[in-house]
Amino acid sequence: MLVVKNLAKILGGKQILHNINFCLKKGEIIALLGPNGSGKTTLMRCIIGFYELDNGEVSFSKNTIVNNRKKFLENVAYVPEVGGIYPEMTVFEYLYFMAKLRNVDNKTFIANIRYLTQALELESVINQKCEILSKGYKKRTALAGAMIAYPKLLILDEPTEGLDPKQKQHLRGFLKNYGKDNIVLISTHIMEEVEALADRVLMINEGKLICDTTPSEMKRVCAENSIEKSFCTMVGD
Repeated sequence: MLVVKNLAKILGGKQILHNINFCLKKGEIIALLGPNGSGKTTLMRCIIGFYELDNGEVSFSKNTIVNNRKKFLENVAYVPEVGGIYPEMTVFEYLYFMAKLRNVDNKTFIANIRYLTQALELESVINQKCEILSKGYKKRTALAGAMIAYPKLLILDEPTEGLDPKQKQHLRGFLKNYGKDNIVLISTHIMEEVEALADRVLMINEGKLICDTTPSEMKRVCAENSIEKSFCTMVGD
């Protein structure tokens, strides 16, 4: 279980996050929603320990960044919206590099890379340099790198941006399956993705958690029964 308790963060003298509280459980896929500038990326970076907290605590399986940083990070992987791969490496070299960072032994690495390259359709580019990959392949390579050690908590920022409709459908199916035994937290602006993937919705606005619900319940906020219109209503647009 991931527990976020009274989390607060100040950047550049401005308070970005205000006392955020929630718990995420194994078997959940959670959509993190909010308008641009609401604090979504800051929240994700706080969860993974990129930012030191100004208040509060983040724990996973009773480990925190403070009391056991190594154990905490063993269970967590994050894929940012942009970047995350080394352009001069081939896809194989990058995945091997990520496996070594995670202390994945060679036998496990071989089994994992076979599964991930097939599941994420990377077999045709495995020996290509990352710098020449399309945006969609770069996204999937970064995801494979994050998953090479099969993290129990997977955090993704706009995971389907740059993918064509077929690739989006394929990736959603992959994440849906992975989320059955793990926690998957996805930040997205694509409401179709929320309905297709999420079991639960967390919404933040102006650095505050304003909603913790399900996609179906969220749609009931407006008469049109639309998750997109409900989103606009809830953030005051």
